[in-house]
Amino acid sequence: MSRSQMSVSPAMAVAALWRRALVDVLVTGLLIAVGAAATCGSAKLMAAEAATQLRLATFSCDVTPPLGGHPLIWITPAETIEDPLLAKGVIIEHDGQRYVLCAMDWCGLCNSTHRLLRDKIAAAAAAQPWQVALHTVHQHTAPYTDGDAQKLLDKTSAPARYVDQQFIDQLAQRLSQTVRESVGRLQPFDMVGIGQARVEQVASSRRIMVQGKLQMRMSSAKSAVLWALPEGDIDPMLKTITLAVGDRPLVRLHFYATHPQSFYGDARVSADVPGLARQRLQRKENVPQIYFTGCAGDVAMGKYNDGTPQARDELTERLYKAMEAAASATRYQPVGQFQWRSVPLKLPLREDRGYTLEDALARLADQRLAPVDRVRAATRAAFALRADQPLEVAALRLGNVWMVFLPGECMLEFQRFAQQLRSQDFVAVAAYGDLGPGYICTEKAFAEGGYEPTASHVAPRSEALLKAAIKDLLE
Repeated sequence: MSRSQMSVSPAMAVAALWRRALVDVLVTGLLIAVGAAATCGSAKLMAAEAATQLRLATFSCDVTPPLGGHPLIWITPAETIEDPLLAKGVIIEHDGQRYVLCAMDWCGLCNSTHRLLRDKIAAAAAAQPWQVALHTVHQHTAPYTDGDAQKLLDKTSAPARYVDQQFIDQLAQRLSQTVRESVGRLQPFDMVGIGQARVEQVASSRRIMVQGKLQMRMSSAKSAVLWALPEGDIDPMLKTITLAVGDRPLVRLHFYATHPQSFYGDARVSADVPGLARQRLQRKENVPQIYFTGCAGDVAMGKYNDGTPQARDELTERLYKAMEAAASATRYQPVGQFQWRSVPLKLPLREDRGYTLEDALARLADQRLAPVDRVRAATRAAFALRADQPLEVAALRLGNVWMVFLPGECMLEFQRFAQQLRSQDFVAVAAYGDLGPGYICTEKAFAEGGYEPTASHVAPRSEALLKAAIKDLLE
């Protein structure tokens, strides 16, 4: 069913306009369609009672950059490939409408690069772009790519080699072909399974208050003082959602909130801890496994990671054990009500000194700065120049099971907020969609200081706007 075929119920249209500024479609048994337009940003929703029209197909595409080619974050070309980077996803079809969930083993996809890959996936799956949730796992042994930033760099003297656009175009075509081929493997499913398990000694807060002062503890630490600090505010639960025929799993989707890197800053390519754990479980179960990173902007592995290979092995084992336990604990139920919602979101730019578009353009043009600093300035300017083009916030509902898909590098607070809105339901959250805005911080974090606000391209009041969008999706 296309949106052009929707009939309109005026009473429900007015209610939707005032309540959420959403376009809602509810289908129960026979199809009933309701549409509404909103002046400040409409949302799209399709809903249905799950029936025999549910089908899915999984896909996996190698997205590893070549040695010496397209760089890892930020401008370091790969010298060693320890294990491949994959884009893993699932196409879900209901009554002829298709939706795609995809997690890619890259550090980030920003602005036009995210749109390019998302649009290629949508076209290949015969879906609309707003029906595609494309996210990165955020390993720091992988590319962080913003094609718009490279265009700005190319207008300056001696630009850094940050994006190999030819490689990106080839990658987009390869991913598109993989998705297109998977459509031919669509198969019915009728059940959704939920399971969760506590992850022990992996995640820890990056922001610890010590005697009233903020202490930063990043993804790895060499100091016994940092190791001794408390674990801090984390979500210790890994959530697993399984789509199945009866009790036979067809795909598992895992959600866990921590920065995923055990090491970074050199020329090694790796899917790192989540990729290694994910592939191990896939080999054991012979079931496709997809891993999404939750709202981990202020969560990392620093308390339990000293950056050594041994630490990575230990972290991988602990995450794997939780994934295995969540899979074993899975209980199945009929899919029930099927809904896809997508809300466009515009976030305000920063106006404080040092973080404006003018500041970014000045740094971009300053040849005295290190190349990586000019690249960072280019990414800030690139988002500012596209700020009127909205981001997407989306949710998929399968009965009392929700998957929420957020842009940016969100702090843990947004995950908690989403889960509290549907406290009686099973709510899993993925961040790291379009990373154009960089970090999306709480207002409190801006007041406290620390690293995360310095890497945010959006103003403190973005917290309220993102929470309002999440509320629109879940209420």
